[in-house]
Amino acid sequence: MSKFYILIMFGLYTISTLFSQTCCSGGIPLSNSIGFPAANKGTLQLSLNYDYNYLNTLKSGNDKLDDKARLRTTQSVLLNFGYSITGKLSIETLFTYVNQKREINQFGNINIDETYGIGDGVLLFKYNLNSIFKKSNLLRVGLGTKIPIGATDKKSKNGILLNADLQPGSGAWDAIFWSSYSQNFSFRPSATFYASTVYRLTGTNPKYLNNSTTYRFGPEFQALINYTDQFFLFKTLINPGLSIKYRKAQQNEIGGILLDNTGGQWVFAIPNIGIQITQKLFFVTKFEIPLYSYVDGTQLTPTFRFTTGLFLTLAKQKNEFFNLK
Repeated sequence: MSKFYILIMFGLYTISTLFSQTCCSGGIPLSNSIGFPAANKGTLQLSLNYDYNYLNTLKSGNDKLDDKARLRTTQSVLLNFGYSITGKLSIETLFTYVNQKREINQFGNINIDETYGIGDGVLLFKYNLNSIFKKSNLLRVGLGTKIPIGATDKKSKNGILLNADLQPGSGAWDAIFWSSYSQNFSFRPSATFYASTVYRLTGTNPKYLNNSTTYRFGPEFQALINYTDQFFLFKTLINPGLSIKYRKAQQNEIGGILLDNTGGQWVFAIPNIGIQITQKLFFVTKFEIPLYSYVDGTQLTPTFRFTTGLFLTLAKQKNEFFNLK
């Protein structure tokens, strides 16, 4: 595998980590964390990331409210495995562990609800559409599912069953449709343009609130574009990049009825950077900043998000998809 291809893989990965399904965008970043880059047959890819999502911005529609009484944080550990079955077909899995915490401060009293546990997982199959790979671009599609392995029966310290948005799991299967396009430039071979989309067609939890009703998180669409480059700093390879992400989530449903104060639209800027530790191992980090949000009803929305981790590639042979000189 060429050194330059590792750069390309790192650049794609740092920006491909695409939010999850909760009414206030506070849950595990499942859709936000899939999409390993293309690789030759027999290539194994692994990543381990820590994700911290801080929500302390209360909005009604497009209006920001002067209210700091509500705070929510989500801390997630994300473990990804990817394997290239052939030169075109690959498989990817995502496993998660989550800590979610919600604080409400009213009249000097602070109420805290907090949960820990294994979250839902993801299984994704990806296919390279190009019959003959060009040296400058690549188009890929993917089809997968979200697997409901997380718990849905966590209770508060008072023994009350917590709402769906604080549970580690969703209790429902989702269909995931993914696509990506990457392009290199002859005038700047070290630079990469990348675009991706993810659509999650969400399923329904038939056993919500101790089998008393059903619950469905709203279907979600995300689109992302990114520009990344690479250079040496003190003999260390650095990959800086900038992404713009759009996310739209429809309203959740309880008992088949649309739930108020759920759903909305968001736009984020995501500066990201990576450092090559060895030829196969990268340290990656990114910072997510909200540029625009319009929520249905009144909701907490993200104030900032931080993700950092390691990306490892183990390949049997030199990759032929990107062999630029």
